[in-house]
Amino acid sequence: MNPEDKALRLTVYIGEADQWHHKPLYSEIVHRAHAAGLAGAAVFRGFEGFGASHHIHTTRMLSVSEHLPVAVVIVDTEERVRAFLPQLDELVQAGLVILDPVEVVRYIGRRTQAPDS
Repeated sequence: MNPEDKALRLTVYIGEADQWHHKPLYSEIVHRAHAAGLAGAAVFRGFEGFGASHHIHTTRMLSVSEHLPVAVVIVDTEERVRAFLPQLDELVQAGLVILDPVEVVRYIGRRTQAPDS
Protein backbone atom coordinates (compact mmCIF):
# COMPACT_ATOMS: atom_id res chain seq x y z
CA MET A 1 0.00 0.00 0.00
CA ASN A 2 1.40 3.36 -1.02
CA PRO A 3 0.45 6.62 0.72
CA GLU A 4 -0.91 7.97 -2.59
CA ASP A 5 -3.38 5.05 -2.95
CA LYS A 6 -7.02 5.69 -2.04
CA ALA A 7 -7.41 3.89 1.26
CA LEU A 8 -10.36 2.70 3.30
CA ARG A 9 -10.62 1.94 6.98
CA LEU A 10 -12.88 -1.02 7.64
CA THR A 11 -14.14 -1.19 11.21
CA VAL A 12 -16.19 -4.13 12.45
CA TYR A 13 -17.97 -3.63 15.79
CA ILE A 14 -18.93 -6.92 17.42
CA GLY A 15 -19.16 -8.42 20.89
CA GLU A 16 -16.20 -10.02 22.60
CA ALA A 17 -18.19 -13.23 23.14
CA ASP A 18 -19.28 -13.55 19.47
CA GLN A 19 -18.13 -16.88 18.06
CA TRP A 20 -17.39 -18.47 14.69
CA HIS A 21 -17.15 -22.27 14.82
CA HIS A 22 -16.25 -22.25 18.54
CA LYS A 23 -13.55 -19.60 18.32
CA PRO A 24 -13.69 -15.83 18.78
CA LEU A 25 -15.21 -14.05 15.79
CA TYR A 26 -12.65 -11.26 15.98
CA SER A 27 -9.88 -13.84 15.62
CA GLU A 28 -11.51 -15.36 12.53
CA ILE A 29 -11.81 -11.92 10.93
CA VAL A 30 -8.12 -11.18 11.58
CA HIS A 31 -7.02 -14.57 10.22
CA ARG A 32 -9.13 -14.14 7.08
CA ALA A 33 -7.76 -10.62 6.55
CA HIS A 34 -4.25 -12.05 6.83
CA ALA A 35 -5.05 -14.84 4.38
CA ALA A 36 -6.51 -12.27 1.98
CA GLY A 37 -3.21 -10.40 2.01
CA LEU A 38 -4.58 -7.20 3.55
CA ALA A 39 -2.04 -4.69 4.87
CA GLY A 40 -2.91 -5.25 8.53
CA ALA A 41 -5.60 -5.71 11.13
CA ALA A 42 -5.93 -4.88 14.81
CA VAL A 43 -8.48 -5.74 17.48
CA PHE A 44 -9.45 -3.24 20.17
CA ARG A 45 -11.44 -4.19 23.26
CA GLY A 46 -13.80 -1.60 24.67
CA PHE A 47 -14.19 -0.76 28.34
CA GLU A 48 -17.81 0.16 28.00
CA GLY A 49 -20.42 0.40 25.27
CA PHE A 50 -23.82 -0.53 23.91
CA GLY A 51 -25.23 -1.51 20.57
CA ALA A 52 -28.60 -2.29 19.04
CA SER A 53 -29.82 -3.92 22.28
CA HIS A 54 -29.18 -0.64 24.15
CA HIS A 55 -27.87 -2.71 27.06
CA ILE A 56 -24.70 -1.12 28.46
CA HIS A 57 -21.79 -3.53 28.82
CA THR A 58 -19.00 -2.40 31.10
CA THR A 59 -15.89 -3.68 32.85
CA ARG A 60 -17.34 -2.27 36.08
CA MET A 61 -19.92 -5.05 36.30
CA LEU A 62 -18.43 -8.54 36.52
CA SER A 63 -21.59 -10.23 35.30
CA VAL A 64 -21.43 -8.69 31.82
CA SER A 65 -17.69 -8.09 31.47
CA GLU A 66 -17.35 -10.95 28.95
CA HIS A 67 -19.75 -9.20 26.55
CA LEU A 68 -17.65 -6.10 26.01
CA PRO A 69 -17.53 -4.36 22.65
CA VAL A 70 -14.70 -5.22 20.28
CA ALA A 71 -13.60 -3.31 17.17
CA VAL A 72 -11.60 -4.97 14.41
CA VAL A 73 -9.87 -2.31 12.29
CA ILE A 74 -8.35 -2.94 8.87
CA VAL A 75 -6.81 -0.32 6.56
CA ASP A 76 -5.85 -1.05 2.98
CA THR A 77 -6.56 0.15 -0.53
CA GLU A 78 -10.19 0.66 -1.42
CA GLU A 79 -10.09 -2.19 -3.93
CA ARG A 80 -8.66 -4.72 -1.48
CA VAL A 81 -10.99 -3.75 1.37
CA ARG A 82 -14.07 -3.94 -0.85
CA ALA A 83 -12.95 -7.35 -2.13
CA PHE A 84 -12.87 -8.53 1.51
CA LEU A 85 -16.45 -7.42 2.33
CA PRO A 86 -18.17 -10.65 1.10
CA GLN A 87 -16.27 -12.58 3.77
CA LEU A 88 -17.77 -10.32 6.43
CA ASP A 89 -21.24 -11.00 5.03
CA GLU A 90 -20.64 -14.63 5.91
CA LEU A 91 -19.09 -14.00 9.33
CA VAL A 92 -20.92 -11.09 10.97
CA GLN A 93 -24.44 -12.05 12.02
CA ALA A 94 -24.86 -9.23 14.55
CA GLY A 95 -22.75 -6.13 14.65
CA LEU A 96 -21.86 -3.04 12.69
CA VAL A 97 -19.51 -2.80 9.72
CA ILE A 98 -18.42 0.65 8.57
CA LEU A 99 -16.10 2.03 5.90
CA ASP A 100 -14.31 5.36 6.14
CA PRO A 101 -12.06 6.93 3.54
CA VAL A 102 -8.68 7.64 5.15
CA GLU A 103 -5.53 9.41 4.14
CA VAL A 104 -2.47 7.25 4.68
CA VAL A 105 0.43 9.48 5.62
CA ARG A 106 2.99 6.76 6.09
CA TYR A 107 3.00 3.01 5.78
CA ILE A 108 6.15 0.98 6.19
CA GLY A 109 5.63 -2.74 6.45
CA ARG A 110 8.03 -4.87 8.42
CA ARG A 111 9.97 -7.41 6.48
CA THR A 112 10.19 -10.84 8.02
CA GLN A 113 13.72 -12.00 8.56
CA ALA A 114 14.90 -15.22 6.97
CA PRO A 115 15.72 -17.86 9.57
CA ASP A 116 19.40 -18.38 10.24
CA SER A 117 20.81 -21.21 8.18
